[in-house]
Amino acid sequence: MTVSYALLGLLDEADRHGYDLKQSYDRRFGSARPLRFGQVYRTLAQLERDGLITVAGVEAGAGPDRKRYSITTDGVTDLERWLSEPEDPQPQLQTVLFTKVVTALLSGRPAGVFLEDQRQRHLTVMRELTAARRESSLRDGMLIDYQLFHIEADLRWIEHAAGRLDTLASEIRS
Repeated sequence: MTVSYALLGLLDEADRHGYDLKQSYDRRFGSARPLRFGQVYRTLAQLERDGLITVAGVEAGAGPDRKRYSITTDGVTDLERWLSEPEDPQPQLQTVLFTKVVTALLSGRPAGVFLEDQRQRHLTVMRELTAARRESSLRDGMLIDYQLFHIEADLRWIEHAAGRLDTLASEIRS
């Protein structure tokens, strides 16, 4: 869903071809996870079907004809609505971590060992991101900061859970 709105935002800036949209998206949003061309064209087809974009022109090129897309009035309205709606906080990895802890406790496996291994993995990723942050642009640095803050929250939860494993194990088994 976010990709759709990112593409609408790019089209709100200027009419673009699919290739240009992919390149613009990757430059601005996808340095860590670039879009596949298939995803771009699939999303454009859905946006066109929903009346949020239209083909503003077709240009002949060396290969197949290139469609130039434009955002519609409905697309602008939908983009503005999406931008104005706050997002609910979403527990990302936390749900997986919690599930693993409970599953380990239910099966009699050492959840504390899992939590320590997970803590070490988080710290390793945190070090890698911190090193990357030193050499990044402001845009990339902001994305790295976002990831680092989530890792910090996960680390706090890991410490919290580790201190309560005995109590949690008793509660789960009863």
